Amino acid sequence: MKEADSGSRRVVVTGMGIISPSGNDIATFWDNIVAGRCAIVPLEGFEDMGLPVYVAGVVKDFNPLQYGLTPKDVHRTDRFSQMAVAAAGQALADAGIVSGETVAPERMGTYVTSGIGGFDTQVKQTKVMLTEGASRISPYYIPMVIPNLGAGNVAIKFNAQGPCMAHVSACTSSTNSIGEASLAIKAGRADVIIAGGSEAVLNPMALAGFANARALSTEKDPLKACLPFDRRRSGFVMAEGAAMLILEEMEHARARGAEILAEVTGYGCTCDAYHITLPRQDSEPAARAMKLALEEGGYRPGENLYVNAHGTGTRFNDIVETRALKLALGEDEAHRASVSSSKSMTGHMFGATGAAEAIVSVLALRNGIVPPTIGLEDPDPECDLDYTPLKAVRRKLDIALSNSLGFGGHNVCITLRRVG
Repeated sequence: MKEADSGSRRVVVTGMGIISPSGNDIATFWDNIVAGRCAIVPLEGFEDMGLPVYVAGVVKDFNPLQYGLTPKDVHRTDRFSQMAVAAAGQALADAGIVSGETVAPERMGTYVTSGIGGFDTQVKQTKVMLTEGASRISPYYIPMVIPNLGAGNVAIKFNAQGPCMAHVSACTSSTNSIGEASLAIKAGRADVIIAGGSEAVLNPMALAGFANARALSTEKDPLKACLPFDRRRSGFVMAEGAAMLILEEMEHARARGAEILAEVTGYGCTCDAYHITLPRQDSEPAARAMKLALEEGGYRPGENLYVNAHGTGTRFNDIVETRALKLALGEDEAHRASVSSSKSMTGHMFGATGAAEAIVSVLALRNGIVPPTIGLEDPDPECDLDYTPLKAVRRKLDIALSNSLGFGGHNVCITLRRVG
């Protein structure tokens, strides 16, 4: 098919799937998010490692064999790939998409990412190398570790022969995947793309690395560990999971009678070009990414806007994001917006977190509910927007902005619109 004029093709969400600390299906996930249930739990199994980290967002009751993977598949794949396949299968089923039936295999793409890849396998195989020698390294070591094999395994499992990409950009990775997938569909390179991310890095090496970078909360009480926009916040909480959205060209979706969940309308992508971990304090590049997404998404002052904030619970990130929202929207519109951080409940799923928060944004639009920022009892005076503290709020929403800000200065934002 010849590439189309991007102005004539629109991109919609027709399916979603998730494996997360807050639930392993969309209904359970959303119920827990709206109820403000904290999915952060005490970290177990590393008590003798000397780690100054005591809690995490752990995926519970995940059995890859329940999602169409065989014992051989499990043996040959890292946990991040297994969760990616599981979430993608859910999303395809939700959308009613079957390669070769509802979409031609060559018109179906896979934009699935991981911020780090198979870190668990890396740790295990390093130990094998040091204790047993090179001959004992698994022949599957490399394909289990490299971050693009989440996308590769999803494409293989579901016969997606179109464009296959893995945009690795730290905490913004899966938001990049959604944005870039939308551009590919608009350009006519695919009709359907599985877009999202997966991460599984709850191992002592990753925990120690982030802890020693002074990025993690050291609280022992799960309810006090992740406190976005609160004066008491002390760092983010590591989590794992996978989240996938089915993006589809609008007319393709309508022709097959698909339910349209939301429209992807805008995408902004910038870089601070400032520091490897700290955000730029003037917030200008982050604000520019938000403004690009809002302008492309057709945001008009006075519309009811929901912002799913990156909201990690680190001191600098929360202040910078607040400033950026004011710069992007203007003071009055920023204060009119409903903002919340779902990380307050799930923790930070790294390469999966942007897609998980895009799912929250879609569901907020569809249900007219702004999910809460739990734990926000003592607001930081420098974080003075409406962060929906403690309890969800009903509000008819027109448009959502989902923000992701990552190490390396990545700023990535998408806008989604309510349909109907």
